[in-house]
Amino acid sequence: MLQLAAAGKRFGAKLLFDEANWLITAHERTGLVGGNGTGKSLLLRTLAGLRAPAHGVVRLGGTPLASLARREIAARLGFLPQDPDAAPQGGLAESVLLGRFAHLGLLETPGAADDARVDAALAHVGLTAFAGRELATLSGGEQRRAAIARLLVQAPSVYLLDEPTNHLDPAQQLAILEHLRALARNGATVIASLHDPNLALRFAQRACLLSGDGTAELLPIAALDASRLGALYGVSFVEAHVGAQRIVATA
Repeated sequence: MLQLAAAGKRFGAKLLFDEANWLITAHERTGLVGGNGTGKSLLLRTLAGLRAPAHGVVRLGGTPLASLARREIAARLGFLPQDPDAAPQGGLAESVLLGRFAHLGLLETPGAADDARVDAALAHVGLTAFAGRELATLSGGEQRRAAIARLLVQAPSVYLLDEPTNHLDPAQQLAILEHLRALARNGATVIASLHDPNLALRFAQRACLLSGDGTAELLPIAALDASRLGALYGVSFVEAHVGAQRIVATA
């Protein structure tokens, strides 16, 4: 579904990752894990085609991303940035509806089916009662859920999410991650950066570890243990189990 082939990326003189060869398939959930400044956001933007790799290629469905038109990419790949690219404007429902425009023809206008998608997305993120509100009047967490609803309305086959749980309380975090898990069960590819290792352990099937020194390791989530986390963050971790769920904490 999404592939990095011999890809590398720099930020100024700093090499963030190099010779990355990854194949992320349908139904797969991948968590990006690493400290601040290690390149998680830049990697997601590179995968989204918003930044070119220093070398190598990113492929979407086997086709080099650079050869696809932005509208075609938007119909197949959705990107949630860590922070809004612009100040919130307009109404909530109208903003969420923007997610459908990649699927409409040049002169086509949204119809009843598109409006139904908006209603369903708002329900999924718990914002149905706010449909008539202006975006600027919503809290940070509500605006975050609105951005996720717009991505759900876009309905891509690949979801790239930069800290999707930002500004959300624990119940909302788990609800959003569970919905992303359901999307993957139905065939989507989901790649999300997650600051909290416990959310990565709970959500992901594979973890991509970014150290910021040019190495990026893709491994099964079971291999993301206290030792690896300690090396990644520079602090000691301990592990425990609560029922079937593995959790970690700083020692």
